[in-house]
Amino acid sequence: MTTKGQDELKRLWKRGADFLGTEYAILGGAMSWLSESNLVSAISNAGGFGVIACGSMTPDLLSVVIEETAAKTKKPFGVNLITMHPDIDKLIDVTLAHNVKFIVLAGGIPSSASIKRIKDGGAKVICFSPALILAKKLIRSGVDALIVEGSEAGGHIGPVSTSVLAQEILPFVTDVPVFVAGGIGRGEVMASYLRMGASGCQLGTMFVCAEESIAHEKFKKMFMRGNARDAISSVQLDKRFPVIPVRALKNDASVEFMEVQREVINKYNAGELEMGEAQLEIEHYWAGALKRAVIDGDVERGSVMAGQSVGMVKKIQPVSEIIGNLIEQAAEQLA
Repeated sequence: MTTKGQDELKRLWKRGADFLGTEYAILGGAMSWLSESNLVSAISNAGGFGVIACGSMTPDLLSVVIEETAAKTKKPFGVNLITMHPDIDKLIDVTLAHNVKFIVLAGGIPSSASIKRIKDGGAKVICFSPALILAKKLIRSGVDALIVEGSEAGGHIGPVSTSVLAQEILPFVTDVPVFVAGGIGRGEVMASYLRMGASGCQLGTMFVCAEESIAHEKFKKMFMRGNARDAISSVQLDKRFPVIPVRALKNDASVEFMEVQREVINKYNAGELEMGEAQLEIEHYWAGALKRAVIDGDVERGSVMAGQSVGMVKKIQPVSEIIGNLIEQAAEQLA
């Protein structure tokens, strides 16, 4: 690795690293059941920025996970909260009470009340933006940084690829730091987005098979065997019933999700469920199916959420080594 490349890398992501208070402007993508205290603290201790995935946690459980993480790292980390969570205000309050300085709002457009609550509590707000018009709206609402995540990512995804979103947003949003995510598996790609104006990058899939990841051995093996075309997105059955697509490795759960949708749509049509309740039922399916795969190792009936960069995950290695490889690749490219 050349000094020239390292210096250029530091220069390009200085804004992102300064904003996060980290050595490297690399965020860990928040992955339910996986982004808990072990993985999050390992990413932060290695110079990146770990993010706890709250998912469907209760406020009490989130409090415990934040305490566990704080006990394992003195470096900065954040908490990812789902905007449609019924206890979103309590989750924000719990996070602020633990003096966590960064909250990532995901899973929908956050309310201005949530953004104000976080900022009044002394924390920074990071939001996802799937379009330029929304990016500008979020900045007007007081958001401190944005994540631009393309459809190559694992888990819940939007319809547009990372490369297109980066071209649409990076040249025109300079007010706040913008981090690029989705399908990033090598440092050379990180370098190219930094050159386009990104302040840093977010990666999730690349950390699943880290030594510090609590994912079941079978889950990790499926990742290491998988390739890009195996990571497919779920299908929406009814346009009246919007379901955020989920990208995961193809298995029996992919088929089962179609049946779950049919059941929920039938309940909605019969007037048994409101739209919001129905969407939460879908969310609960994914949370349960993901736990079956990640924790219990049922990789056939559970959901193996993975981004298309899964084909680049070939071995189990420490987080520090994963980040070190990315930095070396980026620095060589920039040199």
